[in-house]
Amino acid sequence: MRMSFGQEMRMAQKQMLAPRMIQSMEILQLPLQALEERIEQEIQNNETLEVEEAEGDSGGGEPGAPVAELPAVTERTVDEKPLVVDQEHANQADFERSYDWANEYPDSDDDRSRPSAGRIDEASDRYLDAMANMEERPETLFNHLHDQLSNYDLSALERQAAEKIVYNLDANGYLSMPLEDLVDPDGPPDRATQLALLEKALGVVQGMDPLGVAARDLRECLLLQIRSDTPRARQLRRLVSDHLEDVAGNRLPLIERKTGYSIAEIEQLREQLHTLNPKPGAVFSVPFVPAVKPDVYVEQQVDGSWKVRLEDVDLPNLRISPLYRQMLLSPDTDPDTREYIKRKINSAQWLIESIEQRRSTLLKTAQAIVDHQIRFLTEGPEAIEPLKMQQIADRIGMHVTTVSRAVDDKWLQTPRGLYPLRRFFVGGTVSADGDEVAWDAVRLKLQEIIDQEPKDDPYSDDALVEELGKRGITVARRTVTKYRKAMDIPSSRQRRDWKLPRGGQPPE
Repeated sequence: MRMSFGQEMRMAQKQMLAPRMIQSMEILQLPLQALEERIEQEIQNNETLEVEEAEGDSGGGEPGAPVAELPAVTERTVDEKPLVVDQEHANQADFERSYDWANEYPDSDDDRSRPSAGRIDEASDRYLDAMANMEERPETLFNHLHDQLSNYDLSALERQAAEKIVYNLDANGYLSMPLEDLVDPDGPPDRATQLALLEKALGVVQGMDPLGVAARDLRECLLLQIRSDTPRARQLRRLVSDHLEDVAGNRLPLIERKTGYSIAEIEQLREQLHTLNPKPGAVFSVPFVPAVKPDVYVEQQVDGSWKVRLEDVDLPNLRISPLYRQMLLSPDTDPDTREYIKRKINSAQWLIESIEQRRSTLLKTAQAIVDHQIRFLTEGPEAIEPLKMQQIADRIGMHVTTVSRAVDDKWLQTPRGLYPLRRFFVGGTVSADGDEVAWDAVRLKLQEIIDQEPKDDPYSDDALVEELGKRGITVARRTVTKYRKAMDIPSSRQRRDWKLPRGGQPPE
């Protein structure tokens, strides 16, 4: 093979997205709260973009005009020449947002007005109110255990070992590493002394609140919670020490043969085990619950139809600043400033158009989804219809990727509750009658069958397939197994109630 260096010319066709289209897709994908933040950021970074007040407008626009009717860059008024912004040099520089106008054209000291004492006091009061209303920081597991160390008479080395153990606990309160890994090779004592200190410190931490903390595994966690004064402590310890896997697998007859305990007694012990906490440290973990704000509302009209509306009343009406429009038209503006204003006005106009395009696309998409899922709104989640994004894209005449961006992280407020728009896109199967049935409806029917099954002889997955078939739903066994596991439904052996004599008939 011959290798050489040289130059050659090639002709090729490439599909590239223009900056305006990129921004339009970004705006479309933003949920309502993120869009509000984006607009606020753009207003701060772009001097030519301003909020149009509802009371009046000094730039010739109509008061309170919607975004779609805002004056465009190429709009002309009676007293001005046509305003044309050069579009030939649109490139990535058009997305510049961080140009420092203050450094380029600093204000003089005479133009700066010092806030009055009343304004300063008002701002200070708002700050103090915000501080007073801030949510208190939740206590962590580390702080909770560290505070308890002061109640123990420990030497400096023992306290240091205990702090090391507390620091290495996971979110559930478990010590997931062996004590040998906590030994400091450069520590003052030898290895054996450090291990002895860690063993003693581990016993101290395991005696703290919450019970079961600093356990190495589930078995030790449960045993730490069974105190000497716990009712039937000896039987519980034996069950946990020797038969924990059998308890989890609902193999009660096997436990009965090995321990001599009756089935009823084992059931009572198992119920008592369920009162113990397998994750003692999890109570200090604050789950992240994102704030959800509906982007779209759907309401039933008088004639029975359903109509969607956008919840965008908090979005400001944007316009191009008349001051900068005049500066762009003025012959006294120097070329550098004119070029800067061109870029900023283009950017502002693109944002206004992108917001309006987002509004139009989201309305069309949400209305098409609602029109397809009427039964969901009138009858409930069990009546949801199979729906693919391509169907909505074909209905509204847009690309499927546009539909995907439009529904991404968007929420629909319905009379039945708040749902993500993606919730309405589900696959399905064909019933015995030839009708399409959504997988969500299959899962609900599966749950209904299991709730009504005989508890002394639960249905196997094969039997569940037969029961679904009796209801006109044909699915494979692997599908039933997949959905049962996804719904956290145990197997038939684990669902069986051993207190009942076997041989009961399924309910009618």
